Amino acid sequence: MPLRYVATKKMTKGVLSVGMPPIALKNATRIAGFWYLIWALNGMYSLLFVPPKIVVAGDAVATGNNMLAHEFLFKTLIISDIIGIVLTVVLLLALYRLFESVNERLSKLMVAFLIVLVPCTFILGAFNITSLMILKGEVLKSFEVAQRQDVAFLFLKISNYATITFTAFWGIWLFPLAILVYKSRFLPRFLGVWLAINGVAYLVQSFTALFLPNYKGMIFNLSWPAMIGEFVFLLWLLVMGANIKHVENQVDPGIDSPNRGL
Repeated sequence: MPLRYVATKKMTKGVLSVGMPPIALKNATRIAGFWYLIWALNGMYSLLFVPPKIVVAGDAVATGNNMLAHEFLFKTLIISDIIGIVLTVVLLLALYRLFESVNERLSKLMVAFLIVLVPCTFILGAFNITSLMILKGEVLKSFEVAQRQDVAFLFLKISNYATITFTAFWGIWLFPLAILVYKSRFLPRFLGVWLAINGVAYLVQSFTALFLPNYKGMIFNLSWPAMIGEFVFLLWLLVMGANIKHVENQVDPGIDSPNRGL
C-alpha cells in the first residue's frame, strides 16, 4: 500500500464525508438552528407585532397619531430592523459553514439571494426614521400638519410596498437552501421538499400582492401549511440536529482512493 494513501487515511480518520468531525457537524447544525430561530422571532416582531398597532390602512391621520402616541414602540421597529440585518449575516455564515461541503456554489447562491436585502433594509429604516421626524415637526416645518401626515404616510407606504419585493426574495433564497438540505444526507429529505414548497408560497404571495391585491388575504391564509416549512426546518436543526449515521465513515473516494496519484 502506498505511503501516501496510509498518510491520507490517518488525516481523514474520524472525519465525515461532509468535511467535519461528527461533533462539529452536530454543533454546526444546532448553531444554525439557534440563529435561525432568533432571526425568525425578530422578523415576526417587526412584521406581525408592531405594524398592526401603528398603521391604519388608508388613514394617514390615524397612523400619524398612532406613531406619536406609540413613539417608543415605533422606534423598537427601527431597532428590530438593525438587529435583523446583523442576524441575517450571522445566520448566513452559520448556514454556509454547514452546507459548504455539500455544494459550495449552491451555498454561495443561497447567501447571495438573501444578503441582497440587507442594503434595502437600511434604506427602509431611513424611511421609517424620516416619517417619524416629519410627524414630530423636526423636518418640513413649513408644511401644515395634514401635509406632514400625508408625507409621513407616503414613506410608510413605500416601506409596505417594498415588503412585496422582500417576500419574493424570502422565497427565492429558500430554493438553493432546499436543494442543499435535500442533498446533505445528514438532514431528512422531506425538509428540503417542504422548504421548496415554502419558497413557492412566498412567491405566490408576492405576485398576488402585486397583481391581485384583493386576494392577498385569502392567499396568505391558504398558504399557511406551506409556510410552516421554515419553522419545522429550524426546529429540526435546533432539536434533532444532524443525523450523522447517514454520513458516518463515508470518506470522499477522491481523497482516499489508493489509486490516486499513481
